[in-house]
Amino acid sequence: MRKQKRQPAHENHERWLVSYADFITLLFAFFVVMFASSQADKSKAKQMSESVKSAFEEGHISAAVASILGGTVDDKGKGNAQMKGAGGEKKVPPPVVPHKEIQEKLVELMPSLQRLTMDLKKEIAAGKIQLTLEQRGLVISLKQAAFFPSGEDGVANDSYASIEKVAEVIKKMPNPVRLEGHTDAVPIHNSRYRSNWELSAARSIAMLEILDTRFGIPRTQMAISGYAESKPIASNESEEGRAQNRRVDILIMNERGAQGEPGRTQ
Repeated sequence: MRKQKRQPAHENHERWLVSYADFITLLFAFFVVMFASSQADKSKAKQMSESVKSAFEEGHISAAVASILGGTVDDKGKGNAQMKGAGGEKKVPPPVVPHKEIQEKLVELMPSLQRLTMDLKKEIAAGKIQLTLEQRGLVISLKQAAFFPSGEDGVANDSYASIEKVAEVIKKMPNPVRLEGHTDAVPIHNSRYRSNWELSAARSIAMLEILDTRFGIPRTQMAISGYAESKPIASNESEEGRAQNRRVDILIMNERGAQGEPGRTQ
C-alpha cells in the first residue's frame, strides 16, 4: 500500500505582526506624552489623561493588539495572545504597563520634569541636583555639598538661583510638596545637634523657610520630614556613597503620593 507523502509544516509568515504591534503601541504612548507635554493648561493635560485611562479600561488598545496577535482579551482588558517560535515553545508577550502608572508618571508630572531638566541642566551635569520620577511623584534631590555647609542647616547663598528655578515650577502647581532631609550614617553630636535626626529635620525646615519667605510658596502646600540615615540611596561604606546620601529631597507629589497625607481622602 502506497504511503501518503507528509505535507511540510506551514511556515508562519505573520510573525512580523508581533514587532509591528509593539511598535504601534510604543508610538501611541510617545504621542500621548508629546501631546500632554505641550499643554500649558493643566486641565487639558488632565483631559488627555482621562482619555488614555478610558482607552485602557475599555480595552480599545489591548483589544487592537490582541486581535493582531490572535489572542483574546479578558474582563480586565488584558490579552492572552501567544505565538509559537522555534521548536514549538510558546512566547508570552511582555506585561502591559498599568494605565494608572502611565497616567501619573507620563502625563501629570512629565511637563514639570521636562522644564526642570532644561532649567537645571548645568546643576544636573555638575552633580548638584538629581531628578527622579517615581510612583509617588517627582523627586528633586539637592545634594548637601552644593546647598548646605557640612554639619549645618544654613542654605548656601550661591544656591538660591537653583532653588528659585524649582520654586517657579512649584508655584504653578497645586500639588502638595514634601521636603525630606537625609544624612549619611556617620553619627553627629555637637552643641547644636544631638543626632542625624535633628540635622535632617533642621535642613528640611530651612528649605521650607526659604521657599516660603523668599519665593512665595505657601506653607500650607508644604510639609517637612527628617529621615537621618534611614533612607540611603547609596552605600555608606564609601565617601562617594555617603556624599550621595547627604541630601534634601523636594518631592512634588502626584495624586497617588498625596493619598497618604493627613487631611486627604483616598
